[in-house]
Amino acid sequence: MSFNQDWEREAENWVAWARTPGHDVYWHYRDAFFALLPPAGRATIEIGCGEGRVARDLAARGHSVTAVDASPTLLRAAAEAHNEGRYLLADAAALPFADASFDLAVAYNSLMDVQDMPAAVREAARVLAPGGRLAACVTHPLADAGAFAADGAGAPFVIADTYFGRRRFEGALERAGLKMTFRGWAYPLEDYSRALEAAGLVIQALREPPFPAADPTEQKWRRIPMFLMFRALKPAPGPALPA
Repeated sequence: MSFNQDWEREAENWVAWARTPGHDVYWHYRDAFFALLPPAGRATIEIGCGEGRVARDLAARGHSVTAVDASPTLLRAAAEAHNEGRYLLADAAALPFADASFDLAVAYNSLMDVQDMPAAVREAARVLAPGGRLAACVTHPLADAGAFAADGAGAPFVIADTYFGRRRFEGALERAGLKMTFRGWAYPLEDYSRALEAAGLVIQALREPPFPAADPTEQKWRRIPMFLMFRALKPAPGPALPA
């Protein structure tokens, strides 16, 4: 399976974490992400839907959503919260859909949680119709490469090892009585760019939004981006361009 199976072990923790309004930074960053999306079209797929909050937000914006994940527990939670939605158990690297089935693919903070990110990008491109788009958010490669040395707004950001290469990460957080352990992989920006290039996708937009709110405990994230967001196009067939 290409999906990170650690999410099944953390499923109950994640449902509680994600469904506490304002608890995590999704509530601050989601508007920046949705501003990248094209208008709702024929069919949207969300890859790595988790407990379904992005799928629910997509549906509220008029998208006809099919959402997939590899965690049965999270899929059950998503379907229970949105019984008119379509939630399917699937591997990001082997999506159970025909070519050109969708005109938008969304991967919100899921590409860094799959074991084979380039394969997941290839599958997203395969199920997109020509002219379709992939919109994704990932933990920013710079943020994944280091850490702040302290909590203050002016704390130095330190890269102690290397920015380059695929790296395993794990981090445990506790906030307001809720606990969550995040596990996945970190990639440099070039790895994402090469994955899109190999899948035949062309970057249309790329954003590095600073922390958008005045929370004094998060002001350091106005100096270093926490997330990288992009939209990529699957070009329609046309005359070949000269090399």
